[in-house]
Amino acid sequence: MLKVHCKTRGDIPSSSLKPGAASIVLKRPLSLNILVAGILLALAAAPACAQTQAQSQLFKCKDSKGRTYYTQTPPTECLGKEVEELSRQGRVVKKREAALTPEQLAAREAEEKRKKEEETAAKEEKRKNAALLNTYSSEQDIEDSRQRALKQAELATKEIDKRIAEAQKRAKNLAAEKEFYAKKPMPKKLEDDIKNNEIDIKGQQETLAAKKKELGDINAKYDEDKRRYLELTTGAKPKAPAAPAGAAPLKK
Repeated sequence: MLKVHCKTRGDIPSSSLKPGAASIVLKRPLSLNILVAGILLALAAAPACAQTQAQSQLFKCKDSKGRTYYTQTPPTECLGKEVEELSRQGRVVKKREAALTPEQLAAREAEEKRKKEEETAAKEEKRKNAALLNTYSSEQDIEDSRQRALKQAELATKEIDKRIAEAQKRAKNLAAEKEFYAKKPMPKKLEDDIKNNEIDIKGQQETLAAKKKELGDINAKYDEDKRRYLELTTGAKPKAPAAPAGAAPLKK
């Protein structure tokens, strides 16, 4: 009987067998034909035995000149290049990216930053939409809130108008008092009162301008709230709203 089996380095001296080599063990004398058949069988079995010893990894890469390498360890020619690790069947099981240039690194970082910003914006938009739906239960709620905000702004505007009128009246009185000292030194207190009153008038006028701008901002805010509310609840876009009460410039 002829038996063919693989022997490793531990089975026979290393001087007589290479790693993964196959050997033939004869149990009794055989004819020449059988012996030849056994040798052929051993040769056929040798690759399978060698695979148990050799590395299972195979790497594929291209160097800077475009030459392709298939090796058990990545060659130095592929240093910094893309390397594919292949299975025994030749399928790619892992891919190592090539080293990026500074420009490529900057582009990748910019893309990652853009994606993070988009994700943050999407989360913020989702939060705002939830807050909007929790604030209003109907389109009429939005209009009611608009009118309340406009009314408060208008009351504040009227109060500023009143303070400006008082300061202007005080300015006339101070100017009349100043004429009394046309030919003699003006008292320090009067001089300070005139200067402070001018500062007060200027400050009140700036506040009035800001309040009038606030009226437009209020309308813009509630127009946007209505647009988003209708899109979220019905998917419809509202018609251009008529100018609400208080939207026109206020007269002094």
